[in-house]
Amino acid sequence: MTGSTVLAAQDALPDVAQLKIEPETPSSGVETPREETEEERAFRLSGPKNTEPFSFGSRVLLPTDDPFAHNAWDHVEIDDEYKEFTLTQIEKQRANPVSDFDKGRFNGNPAKWWDIFYKNNRENFFKDRKWLQQEFPILSEATKADYGPALVVELGCGAGNTLFPVVKQNENKDFVIHGCDFATNAVNVVKAQELYGEHNINGNVFASVYDLSQPDTLPDDIQPGTVDIVIMVFVFSALAPNQWISALRNIRSMLKPGGKVLFRDYGRGDLAQVRFKTGRYLDENFYIRGDGTRVYFFEEDQLREMFSGEFTEGSDELPEKDAEDGYGGFSVESLGTDKRMLVNRHRKLKMYRRWMQAVFVKL
Repeated sequence: MTGSTVLAAQDALPDVAQLKIEPETPSSGVETPREETEEERAFRLSGPKNTEPFSFGSRVLLPTDDPFAHNAWDHVEIDDEYKEFTLTQIEKQRANPVSDFDKGRFNGNPAKWWDIFYKNNRENFFKDRKWLQQEFPILSEATKADYGPALVVELGCGAGNTLFPVVKQNENKDFVIHGCDFATNAVNVVKAQELYGEHNINGNVFASVYDLSQPDTLPDDIQPGTVDIVIMVFVFSALAPNQWISALRNIRSMLKPGGKVLFRDYGRGDLAQVRFKTGRYLDENFYIRGDGTRVYFFEEDQLREMFSGEFTEGSDELPEKDAEDGYGGFSVESLGTDKRMLVNRHRKLKMYRRWMQAVFVKL
């Protein structure tokens, strides 16, 4: 997993209050950092981030560090106290689920709620995901002038906060990115941008309304087996578990053999999950936000099984595992959990973020 320090602030959560991050300057109660010992330096460099000098994602919390010396730390495991708090919170959520009537309301037409969301928020809610090329280097390669033809489909393009940063850096005349979303208002926001008009004329960018969960469908003008890269950033979490197989079938259908899925989504135990109040629990690890949009929280093994089709004995988290042409069809190039700890230095609070990040390759 490459650096992700900026991600917590950039991917806003509709149902979770924005976390105010204080400037990274020592608070009055923090001592001036001392020079690290050789033992501590060896500990730091043995971890998953070993880049010198400092780069995003490389702030590893040493046993001797004051956790409140900085606003955020990378690769931090959840402590026992927070684990206990998480279990207590989730038990409360289970005991006070969404009513059957509201389950039908929210699950019956999920696109409606996202459409309302983008009507109310338009392009001002999410910030551009300028970290994409760092997290998924293939996007940097595909947009280079000499790369050659590349067809990219972004599923769940929203207001274009992934699409436009990629388009801005593109130097490849044969690069095409097609943004799709099942919220009509989101697609309208994308098409209204000046940058869209400029690049649409050149044939480098397109946008259309598309519901990934609808069985045996593909986006407009996308033919089976033609797509090189599928981008899915905080998309699968908006689907109900009983829609996963249909979505995977559609993704497999559009990709070439060897085509890649660039995946990032919410992880189990993330701050957003823990902070849900009662009356938001739809199903296990599946919630409804205050604006009516849904969100699911994943685990690594669950995603590995889903995309590879290789199931762990006793696993029961994937519905319809015996469905014909169901899960699988991909190899796992990379899969991990992006673990960050945010700190409120004034109140001495720790807040844990968890994201799943992966690259899957069509067999």
